[in-house]
Amino acid sequence: MSTYPNAAVASACAPVSVAPACAEPLPVLGREVTVPLVTGGEVTYAALDYAASAPALQRVWDDVAAYAPYYGSVHRGAGYLSQLSTDLFEQSRTTVAEFLDCRPSDQVVFTRSTTDSLNLLAAVLPADCQVFVFETEHHASLLPWGDAQVTYLNAPRTPDEAVATLERALADREPHCPALVCVTGASNVTGELWPVKELAAAAHTHGARIVLDAAQLAPHHPVSVQELDVDWVAFSGHKLYAPFGSGVLAGRADWLQEAEPYLAGGGASRKVARRADGGVDVEWHTTAARHEAGSPNVIGVYSIASACRALTEAGFEDLVARERHLIAKVREGLAEVPAVRILSLFGDEAPRVGVISFVVDGWNSSHFAAALSAEYGIGVRDGLFCAHPLVRTLLGSEPQAQGECGAPEAAPGERSLNAIRVSFGAGTPDEHVDRFVGAVKELVAEGAKWQYRTEEGRCVPAV
Repeated sequence: MSTYPNAAVASACAPVSVAPACAEPLPVLGREVTVPLVTGGEVTYAALDYAASAPALQRVWDDVAAYAPYYGSVHRGAGYLSQLSTDLFEQSRTTVAEFLDCRPSDQVVFTRSTTDSLNLLAAVLPADCQVFVFETEHHASLLPWGDAQVTYLNAPRTPDEAVATLERALADREPHCPALVCVTGASNVTGELWPVKELAAAAHTHGARIVLDAAQLAPHHPVSVQELDVDWVAFSGHKLYAPFGSGVLAGRADWLQEAEPYLAGGGASRKVARRADGGVDVEWHTTAARHEAGSPNVIGVYSIASACRALTEAGFEDLVARERHLIAKVREGLAEVPAVRILSLFGDEAPRVGVISFVVDGWNSSHFAAALSAEYGIGVRDGLFCAHPLVRTLLGSEPQAQGECGAPEAAPGERSLNAIRVSFGAGTPDEHVDRFVGAVKELVAEGAKWQYRTEEGRCVPAV
């Protein structure tokens, strides 16, 4: 940390906007953007793909713009801007720890994304570690475990079944080996909340640790490491209304300190010296810097801290209440269309965040999503959402069926092995979800107004 007073940082880089009233959507970039329609004219774009990347909060953008002239190298320079940037970087670490209600001994490591965070954790697993993961996970949680002994658990149909499934699997494991459970907080396909606290208790009862993939949870609900009693939390800035390619892995320090650095290089190394035999001896940091080699993404890190402050100041209680209002609007509207089937693991009454996936009888999902965009200016997602096993289970397809993260090769009108996902959050106005529901009803009743074709795996308007 620098010797410059905190007042200097506060003066140069203080947040420049105030959190708005919680009854209204939070201001986000792009809310006034207009897009052309193939049928003629323009319309204000309805961004309903928050689960992929949420628009940046205006507050975050303003904070970053205020800091940008003061940008300097972090942990590297003696000059004023470098010292100020280092202070800002480390203060951002404190802000994130407070946002997650971390334990005093926990470390906050900055990464590139949730995927990067979980790959980092996979890289520091102790030898002979056993990993337990449900097939319902996003690929970021499903795939990074490398040479570890991985047990893939079948999709549960209730929260209680999820806990019971995990308990049975852990009871059968080798008791003397370390173990890790990886679980999502909220599904990126169905939006349903998982029983994280109960799963953590089951893991700890059987001597295992647990990491929470909070990519879809942290933007919508408060996440408390201590209350949930999880060992690690991973999330991405770009889903938390903070662009610039940063993520977080926060939690227990011991496995992180005992493992080789995730990346070798400057910043991770505390001391490097040549040996008499010509080799090199390295002493690595034991702090979070051990796994943050290279010049840090200070702007990305600061944007995450800004988003954490903005959401905290707005008040999660009000944000959650407003999002429930939007969820009810969408679900009730879609329920009025018999051709629409909403995908769910835990049922209609399960608590959820603003992520809803569905299919429409008689429609290729890519065709439907393309029509929403081209004819109504509504941006949603279609495909398997980088959660192939889960979507296939929900669609009742064969486990070995092929699929892509995007749309498969299927022409408009043909059945496709994919779904449509609408997702929203703190910046979504009522008008956007109203327009979406109206567009779904109109497309199902009247069909598309334009012709579409398949191009490079995507359904696009025919020129």
